[in-house]
Amino acid sequence: MRILVIGASGQVARALAAQAGAHEVIRAGRPQVDLSHPTGLADLIGQVAPDAIINAAAYTAVDKAETEIAAARALNETGPAALARAAAARRLPFVHISTDYVFNGLGGAPYSEADETAPLNVYGQTKADGEAAVLAAHPSALVVRTSWVYAPEGHNFVRSMLRLAAEKDALNVVEDQFGRPTEAHALADALIDLAGQLQAGAEGGLLHVANSGEASWRDLAEAAISGAGLTTPVTGIRTSDWPTAARRPGDTRLDLTRAREVYGIALPDWRESLTRCLEMMGLGGRRAS
Repeated sequence: MRILVIGASGQVARALAAQAGAHEVIRAGRPQVDLSHPTGLADLIGQVAPDAIINAAAYTAVDKAETEIAAARALNETGPAALARAAAARRLPFVHISTDYVFNGLGGAPYSEADETAPLNVYGQTKADGEAAVLAAHPSALVVRTSWVYAPEGHNFVRSMLRLAAEKDALNVVEDQFGRPTEAHALADALIDLAGQLQAGAEGGLLHVANSGEASWRDLAEAAISGAGLTTPVTGIRTSDWPTAARRPGDTRLDLTRAREVYGIALPDWRESLTRCLEMMGLGGRRAS
């Protein structure tokens, strides 16, 4: 299967290339394709002639999105909608990545695909609007919501915690926000599998895919630091102790039942995938706990 991945340098796009296996993954990013100005998509698809398309490009700067609204909307809504239309025109399977931040975290997680969205911030609102726009343009597309994604490279929470733990004597990390930390390579395996299932005629719609288990940001920080062999202590703080430009939801654990029962997708416990990530970073040897 030849898969066109939109987003060349992001952590999920790189993980998709790394996990390609027998498949051919072709990444396209700026300047070749820019979802902020989605022209030439039909030409690109015609040149690559893919069997499926995965959109791994997004505006993910949650706090900056509060003031960069137009940029967030272009990358998270109008650009993906244009890509979905181009994929639909060629009847190509299309997988679009979304986020747990489409929920407000107040509804008594875990959230199922049937639950109403209610974003607390601009980032979440543009992603929710993007979901609707993608499915309107390509009703058989698959919109995959995931959460708390990190990888051995790039800018992400795990790498930031490890850097800070090496620099500081102690860390303060929020402990009253909960979700499912998801390692990019584990997610990539699922996305490739799902693209193949779409090609074989599987149904589209909304789907929640994340590592199993649950954690707070403090839990994830402590596990990463311990797994890397560091001893920097982590003190839990409340969301109110760490004000940010964008409001964060308190509990966005995703219900993973549909992924398991309908598509046979079940990612490992997040601690297992974190240990694998640390090993890929050359920091293995200790079980993340």
